[in-house]
Amino acid sequence: MSGPLNGIRVIDITTVLLGPYATQLLGDMGADVIKVEAPPKGDSTRYLGKGRSPGMGGAFLNTNRNKRSIALNLKDEAAKETLSDLIKSADVLVHNMRPAAIARLGFSYDDVVKIKPDIVYCGAYGYSQKGSKKDLPAYDDLIQAASGLADLFREPTGKARYAPTVVADKVTGLMVSQAVAMALVHKERTGEGQFVEVPMYETLVSFLMAEHIYDRAFDPPLGDFGYKRLTTPLRRPHKSKNGYIAILPYTDKQYAAFFELADLQHLAGDPRFRDHTSRTEFVHEIYQIVADAALEKTNDEWVELCQAAQIPVAPVQSLDDVFNDPHMAEVGMFPEFDHPSEGKIVLSGVPVTFSKSPGAIRRMAPKIGEQGSEILTEIGYDDDRIAALRDTGALIETTD
Repeated sequence: MSGPLNGIRVIDITTVLLGPYATQLLGDMGADVIKVEAPPKGDSTRYLGKGRSPGMGGAFLNTNRNKRSIALNLKDEAAKETLSDLIKSADVLVHNMRPAAIARLGFSYDDVVKIKPDIVYCGAYGYSQKGSKKDLPAYDDLIQAASGLADLFREPTGKARYAPTVVADKVTGLMVSQAVAMALVHKERTGEGQFVEVPMYETLVSFLMAEHIYDRAFDPPLGDFGYKRLTTPLRRPHKSKNGYIAILPYTDKQYAAFFELADLQHLAGDPRFRDHTSRTEFVHEIYQIVADAALEKTNDEWVELCQAAQIPVAPVQSLDDVFNDPHMAEVGMFPEFDHPSEGKIVLSGVPVTFSKSPGAIRRMAPKIGEQGSEILTEIGYDDDRIAALRDTGALIETTD
């Protein structure tokens, strides 16, 4: 066992990507994550994409490593009692059900704190429960639309659109893992558990407003929302002689060096481009100059020249290119494993390095309910009690 969260047990009542990504991060850092699934099919992400066997798609394998699965039919009172017993053994409970739904099951924070008074209980909801939108359903697309992210595409592209990744789910998942870790620090210092709410809407708005609050940070406003360098239509990879490339001079020194490389020395004294503030005001013009210059050389030529001049540069890569990038091989970003039922698989590695307590991929993603008996034995259930749960359908196990 390794990782800074070694010894922490997490009850994971989450599905799809937001919650499973959050608990994957906790598991990668050493936590014992027990994934509670609803039979007969479990987490819907099991069926996302192709698989070698039912319910074991690639995205599920990646976001549910370092977890054990128990499948409990929480409509059954015996299964609810079993979950209560599991909670007694845990430090953390994470769920992404709507508050009313988990309350109907009898596992709201008010219910759970009676079972385990020092529990760190994290609810990841669509909207904060303090606002009028608290009961609305939330999915990644809806939150991208509601938060202003989809609208940010209108200025550079002419149309509102979604980012081609579940950014709301994953940013919220990151926040969940961070919030749980901070609550555990508080518990370590004081002995107190607590309720932690991580709403998608507010989290993504906070994420966007880090820079896009811009001139609206003042009262009265000094201008509009939106960091101009990011919303110009010309902020895009530049066409080179043989592909696309990102060339990003940023400091005064880097721009002077770029003008030299591009044979545009006369622009070095142009007042529009003399400092960061001026360049931001004339961002359309400066980006057009970089775009025009990019056409004159190949990607390899630009990389060689810019790196020698210490100008930030990167060729545009496809996901295939990233997967085969020598740097990724050097850092072990895509390790291979032999899954006990799925054969050879490739996962994304743990990107964070700890010199004293490194995280690791220790366990492959489970089949639904695969470790049910193992988990219940650990909390004191004997074979007869486990068999009774199995016989009534309160507990479902996959053994093949």
